[in-house]
Amino acid sequence: MTDQTKIPLPQDGEQPVEVPGASLIERAVESFGWGKLSPPPLDIKPIVRPEPVRYQSEPAPEIVEPEPDFMPAAIEPDPVVVELEPEVIEPEPVAIAPEPVAEIVPAPAAEPSPIAAGGPHRVDREHLRRQGFIVPEGNVTATLEEFRIVKRQLLLNAAELKRQGGDAKAQRVLICSPHPGEGKTYCAVNLALSIAAEKESEVLLVDADFAKPSVLSALGLPGGRGLMDALADPSLDVTELVLATDVPGLKVLPAGDATTSDSEYLSSSRTATVLDRLTQGAPNRIVIFDSPPALAASPAAELAQYVGQALVICRADRTGQQSLEDAISLLSGCPNIQLLLNAANFSPSGRRFGAYYGYGA
Repeated sequence: MTDQTKIPLPQDGEQPVEVPGASLIERAVESFGWGKLSPPPLDIKPIVRPEPVRYQSEPAPEIVEPEPDFMPAAIEPDPVVVELEPEVIEPEPVAIAPEPVAEIVPAPAAEPSPIAAGGPHRVDREHLRRQGFIVPEGNVTATLEEFRIVKRQLLLNAAELKRQGGDAKAQRVLICSPHPGEGKTYCAVNLALSIAAEKESEVLLVDADFAKPSVLSALGLPGGRGLMDALADPSLDVTELVLATDVPGLKVLPAGDATTSDSEYLSSSRTATVLDRLTQGAPNRIVIFDSPPALAASPAAELAQYVGQALVICRADRTGQQSLEDAISLLSGCPNIQLLLNAANFSPSGRRFGAYYGYGA
């Protein structure tokens, strides 16, 4: 509560001032002098806001461009490029003929070399029988059976040499003997006739005894140019000198003209080319060389370098051990040398080939 004792009362003799139209509170304030307690009223003058000054904007100066000394050419505006979507024109289907498929033609098989020029010449079978040779299409004899065994071993060796990567040497066999008269031509002809009877092989019998050829006379064939002529004349094709026979699978190459330079021709580089020609295109052909005796003439040693097998004929009642050893030494150019015993009458096992067929020899 307000302490009213502190409110001053009107002094004696003072009359309250009547304010006409004043309210009761205002008269009380005036009567009791409460107005004196408040600070004097402030002389508040109204704020007179000055009128805004309006400025008249001056006109913008006119920019006058100087006239050029020359009249510029009229500049044409860049053309407006309007990209249009290309019109897609579908091509009309055109009938295309299919390309012809290349016909696959298998490569022709290697043809045998054109061996057997002239002929076929007839082998004199009656002449073979009189000399004790194998007779083609004849009866089974002890001689035929024995050479069947010999040829089988030679053919197996040839197949093995070829399997081991051997070249044309695997198809060549040299028939030789230490001395003359030990049966080398007899064995060479019989072996050739036996191989000719094979169903998957053929044989070429080469008379390489240039000094004393005897193969043609044994078979009853005519003479002519042969191996030595092909070695001496590079223009000759050795296959054109081969004689065909009427024995299926048997062909013969004569020795040719005799010469004193046979060993020199055999040692020339042309020999390999000529001998390769004999087996070219004929993987099943066996070439048998009937050479001179090793201890009597040098061509046997020269030919030994070109064959895969050498068969040395030794006669049971004539060939000595030292002669045999010397012949084998001369033929050392051949890696595979075998021996064939000829004219042996005694058999420890008691074998009698041919008797089983009823035609005992």
